[in-house]
Amino acid sequence: MSPWAGAGRRVHIQEVGTRDGFQSEGVFVPTEEKIALVDALSLTGLSKIEVSAFVSPQAIPALRDADEVLRRIRRYPGVVYTALVPNRRGALRALEAGVDELNLVMSASESHNLTNLRMTRAHSFRALAEVAREAQSAGRAFTISLSCSFGCPMEGDVPQADVLDWVARFLDLGASGVTLADTTGMAHPGQVAQLTRAISEGWPAAELSLHFHNTRGMGLANVIAGIDAGATRFDTALGGIGGCPYAPGATGNVCTEEVVHALELMGFATGVDLPRLLVASRRLPRLLGHDTPSQIAKAGCRLDLHPVPPEFDAIQARARARSG
Repeated sequence: MSPWAGAGRRVHIQEVGTRDGFQSEGVFVPTEEKIALVDALSLTGLSKIEVSAFVSPQAIPALRDADEVLRRIRRYPGVVYTALVPNRRGALRALEAGVDELNLVMSASESHNLTNLRMTRAHSFRALAEVAREAQSAGRAFTISLSCSFGCPMEGDVPQADVLDWVARFLDLGASGVTLADTTGMAHPGQVAQLTRAISEGWPAAELSLHFHNTRGMGLANVIAGIDAGATRFDTALGGIGGCPYAPGATGNVCTEEVVHALELMGFATGVDLPRLLVASRRLPRLLGHDTPSQIAKAGCRLDLHPVPPEFDAIQARARARSG
């Protein structure tokens, strides 16, 4: 451990695997299994869990049971249970199911917003303003996730001024926080640091979260760059699952257990019980029918030691005899 690096600074880990991860899968994870997994994750010390998404069952059949899952999970003190909602209909469903916080979503890129949501950014904003009013009427917090904040697979770089403009608009609506999403894994550490500082300095009271995908292997480096620039909240996915249909070859989100493992070794305080998290992660291959990207789930933690080989005593004896 290097206590000089984190010096006990608190970093909040926000799980999105049961939404962002499961929506990318070709299999339907049974409702009972989803509920059991969320209940297990609730015991690990995560700050937030994005339980599901209230979207059209035809669009994302893997999450067609969002209402039942959110109603039946066990609620644990200190954990915020969120759900992604793209429109007023989804928001009303989520509020009826007892969501703690609504996560609105649109893209900072016009091309991605049109492709993903079938509407312009201006149209999305008007629709989400209605969602904001519903949340406020119900006394629930809402946040905004800005997809492609660090780059668009169709347009390339998204001007920082555009991102900041959308951040300002949603905070003016009353959003309690904003998530900058690296939807297709285009972020790099220098860019992350610059954008994080700009938002932290412009809106110091806003709850800023960063959401990285590991498409080009820079996920953990981007997390560290975000922390260095002042960010304290990160979306991660159990097992590193997830992806984006508009990013060919994209891998999943940054892996929850890998991020926790690294940050704890650096002296940061995540409040997450890593052994319990690993037990939850190791359920995923059975549920999904394939392996996950998580290296920690496969190799174990840094100091998970292995027994010496059976012939070790004989090797040691011969070595001593030669040296003595």
